[in-house]
Amino acid sequence: MITKPNYPVDLHSHTTGSDGGDTPLEFISNAAAMGMKVIAITDHDVLPPDRIDVNGKMVDPVVYAREKGIKLLPGIEFSCETQVEDVHIVVLGCDYTNPKILEMNEKIVKSKVFSYQKLLDVLAANGYPITWEEVLNYDGISRKPEDVQKKIIFNLMAEKGYTKTWSEAKLLVRNNPDFSVKREKPDPIDIINLAHESGGIAILAHPYLIDEVVTIKDGTMTRAEYIDKLIEAGLDGIEASYTYDKTTYDGPLTKDEIISQVKADYEGRVKIISGGSDYHADYKKTDKKVRSIGECGITWEYFQNNELLKSL
Repeated sequence: MITKPNYPVDLHSHTTGSDGGDTPLEFISNAAAMGMKVIAITDHDVLPPDRIDVNGKMVDPVVYAREKGIKLLPGIEFSCETQVEDVHIVVLGCDYTNPKILEMNEKIVKSKVFSYQKLLDVLAANGYPITWEEVLNYDGISRKPEDVQKKIIFNLMAEKGYTKTWSEAKLLVRNNPDFSVKREKPDPIDIINLAHESGGIAILAHPYLIDEVVTIKDGTMTRAEYIDKLIEAGLDGIEASYTYDKTTYDGPLTKDEIISQVKADYEGRVKIISGGSDYHADYKKTDKKVRSIGECGITWEYFQNNELLKSL
């Protein structure tokens, strides 16, 4: 689905590497057709692709994107905080062969596979049967267990008629204690440090999806206090422009109001005020709230003038 982007730089997007609908090749090609200047592949908790199949030939995706006139930033969106939903750190510019990144990836894979299989057992016991085989082969793609993402389960719940949309399925699972299956997630401060140790940057994604009051091992604190803690730990950026109207956000603010609030609260306190669509190729899925590449993001001028982003 090709539409004119609102922003030529989109730093938060997903492919079939996790729970998106476009292959990396399709994503790059679609972005090029739209006239995007910078895009990032930030699949959930998986290493970014270092090769893609282009007409039977394995090609470096960064080089392929460059040939299409686009700068591609390989990244990872890390799901953090076991007890708190939607604490996600987008890392960009890392050396993804760094042993510490590979070790963290292995820990995350083991935790994901165990918890997702357990969640399917819980859902089946409550009248929402989904098989592991259906998850592994969702959307006609044969996945390895380590490539499964939770949103695939939510998509299947919607497609089977258990809920109307994936976002309703997410809220059903999130808000019902009977469905609570927590997987062990990394501490976001560890991810910030890991990003820096491997030559990259760390950006807090969609801060307003985090509850206004959170409870972690250090106790209860407000969202603002929690973000302060991440900034003190060296967080590089915060996502301001984001598709809140097309996700599970249920707060009173509009997208534009959140952009203004994030800028008012954090400009000068972090080095990057980021933005991204959280593109998943929703037009191929059940949800009618379709997010498009470049729907949210940052301007080309901001990207060029930001020293950290320009260095990626």
